[in-house]
Amino acid sequence: MKFRLMACTAGIALSLAFGAGAASAADLKFPVGEGPFNWDSYNKWAESAPDLKGQTVTIAGPWLQPEDGYFRSVLAYFAEATGAEVIYTGSDSFEQQIVIDAEAGAAPNIAVFPQPGLASDMAARGLLTPLPEGMGGWVADNYGAGDSWVNLGTYQDKDGADQLYGFFYNVNVKSLVWYVPENFEDAGYEVPESMEDLKALTEQIVADGETPWCIGLGSGAATGWPATDWVEDMMLRTQSADVYDQWTKNEIPFDDERVVAAIEEFGWFARDDAKVAGGANAVASTDFRDSPKGLFSSPPQCYLHRQASFVPAFFPDGVEFGSDVDFFYFPAYAEKDLGNPVLGGGTLMAITSPSDATNELMKFFQLPLAHEVMMAQTGFLTPHKGVNLEAYLNDTLRGQGEILINATTFRFDGSDLMPGGVGAGTFWTGMVDYTGGKDAKEVASEIQNSWDALK
Repeated sequence: MKFRLMACTAGIALSLAFGAGAASAADLKFPVGEGPFNWDSYNKWAESAPDLKGQTVTIAGPWLQPEDGYFRSVLAYFAEATGAEVIYTGSDSFEQQIVIDAEAGAAPNIAVFPQPGLASDMAARGLLTPLPEGMGGWVADNYGAGDSWVNLGTYQDKDGADQLYGFFYNVNVKSLVWYVPENFEDAGYEVPESMEDLKALTEQIVADGETPWCIGLGSGAATGWPATDWVEDMMLRTQSADVYDQWTKNEIPFDDERVVAAIEEFGWFARDDAKVAGGANAVASTDFRDSPKGLFSSPPQCYLHRQASFVPAFFPDGVEFGSDVDFFYFPAYAEKDLGNPVLGGGTLMAITSPSDATNELMKFFQLPLAHEVMMAQTGFLTPHKGVNLEAYLNDTLRGQGEILINATTFRFDGSDLMPGGVGAGTFWTGMVDYTGGKDAKEVASEIQNSWDALK
């Protein structure tokens, strides 16, 4: 939830938005054979595509205008090859409406869920249909961190059996560190390739008499959430994905020593006056929207800022990516051998009313072209390893797409997976207390107590 709110504030098209309308075969945005797209795989699929003339596939989701044409331009290639009509309807009350429609037996063929929680609940009630056979193996083989995406889309059916229901289409990345290349060049700093290197760079900047980090947790009633992202990233870099999952489900307590250690990893950066702009006491009171501005002051107030892909909305006007600012992957520990974990989120498609044409459309979404047409028009990111990265709209998106493809583990924001009273409550406030000097173990125990009180 917090990322979706921030993404809307930022005004960056990390999620699609399109209103009601039908995809037409006459609406091909990019002529077949032209541009940086995988036409060979599309043409091969189209040659054997079934004749679906007279059939309609309906899709409902939370995406609204003004970007309705982008998605319809993808669907037009399906319509061109099959003769089917595909109609999307968006609603700002989608999450309520889809349940009502499904319970009434009037659900669309496909529903687009902004997060997996509601999809999981509907699967358990028998309101979703598993994806076509073979899609799980395809995702595992063709998505970066493919097993993660299979796991994130797998939920229990009404009989308690695990089934693959969710196909992820358009995701976002949180595991990023932003910096100003000119400042790095002037100081002789290099982009770190491991967490050990990042810590060494942090200490080098301090030794040079400068301040390495800008960190701000302020966000009105949501103050504290940026710190939860830090802790989640640190959990993925110090523990296996299984432990991360156990933590978000409270299968291990919040005050487990491994969780406390991850909080203290964040504290290594945030609770040292020499490492953060304004000193440690300013971290909680600095608004997250203002904190990256220190990168661009002269002289710089800081050299590094960890934040998700929406943060450029809060950069000064006129800042150009690649020259004025750049980012790198928030690195993993080389010594821990946990691969390249990525924290983020994403939208998923699930079948709410099955049909042969619906199954064919879901298979169409496996094609690189079904992703590349979006990549070329808007802020769309995909972990699909088969896409041509040159199709991305700009270098910023291309770099994030590379991070997704190279990921070995992907996990959703942990606080979003926790009960609201914890993930959007005591976890936030606890991180404010921690940056203010409270002991990590004490803070973690208080968060666990709040979780126990909700059971």
